[in-house]
Amino acid sequence: MTHRERWVRVMHFEPVDHVPDEEFGWWENTLTVWHEQGLPKEIDTLPKGDLYFGFVGRGGVPVHQGLLPGFERRVLEERGDRTLIRDEHGATCEIHKSGQDSIPHFIDFLLKGREEWEREFKPRLDPDDPRRRPAEAEWERMKGEWRERDYPLGIGIGSLYGWMRDWMGFERAAMMVYDDPGLVEEIMEQITQVVLRAIEWVAPQVEIDFGAGWEDMCFNAGPMISPATFEKLMAPRYRRITEVLRKHGCDVIFTDCDGNINQLVPLWLEAGVNCMFPVEVAAGTDPVALRDRYGKDILLLGGVNKRALIEGKEAIRKEIDRIEPYVKEGGWIPHVDHRVPPDVTFENYRYYLAAKRDAFGIPEPAPWEERRPAEWGPPQ
Repeated sequence: MTHRERWVRVMHFEPVDHVPDEEFGWWENTLTVWHEQGLPKEIDTLPKGDLYFGFVGRGGVPVHQGLLPGFERRVLEERGDRTLIRDEHGATCEIHKSGQDSIPHFIDFLLKGREEWEREFKPRLDPDDPRRRPAEAEWERMKGEWRERDYPLGIGIGSLYGWMRDWMGFERAAMMVYDDPGLVEEIMEQITQVVLRAIEWVAPQVEIDFGAGWEDMCFNAGPMISPATFEKLMAPRYRRITEVLRKHGCDVIFTDCDGNINQLVPLWLEAGVNCMFPVEVAAGTDPVALRDRYGKDILLLGGVNKRALIEGKEAIRKEIDRIEPYVKEGGWIPHVDHRVPPDVTFENYRYYLAAKRDAFGIPEPAPWEERRPAEWGPPQ
């Protein structure tokens, strides 16, 4: 059974030899801390980490659905141990030079209202911009490779609120829903057109296994906008996107949203987004409760409480035991519910992987010395 066959079967509650061995990754400084705890120092990026731990991956069709071109990322000012930059979304923010902060300190945002939308942002969301698609020769090469693939392949479904929040900032995006709902709806509709045009071009040519979105529109206490606003502005547009995917045989559609998503889950499901990721337990989103409530109507990616990995081996074992019967029902690929923080020790992380693999019949990868790419040269 190939990884692609296994992944698709799990997401349709069909029997498999074992669940796919996927993980969400780590914060950059987690790997740095682990270097002092036994992780080879050459494992210093996410792709190298995935290779070292033996995880399987997924592919994505490279059609551009965001701002095109993005804003030029440039340094505005040096401020001691921090740098003031303008990022690719047009936002002004401070970042720590060491890279130790995962979230920049935002100071200002370019998109403030209709004037900036019309002048700076809407022209960058032209759904017919030919730069959104690969060049013809490269596209034909990709299609040939994908016909022989042994891994699942997905396409983006965009971000109706999360991108807008990145362009406006949290407070302005939250208030704009009330101050100028027409502008919010116009922004969401423009993004929807970009996404639909991409899917309608790709899906007749390539067999797609999943759709993947990103929202990050929830805190620990719930969503950043009301469920009623979501239902009015976002659900109909998601429904149009998911209907096009299903028309072309793709019925596994997820979005990436941290925080407490419980109030939005039924609205996403009604709109055709049937898979939740990464299911952040510490924020109040319990994957076991979601499965108990929605049964096989909901698919899950993630849902392993990162705090159990911080607490230690007994907590890790309890967390695996808690989810084991549900994972074995199908429709759930378990992994840590966000990137692993540096207060998870390397030893605890390895114990977690061993416990997960043992519980779900995942084969242990061969020793690293046997899998290490020869082109890396001698170990440092």
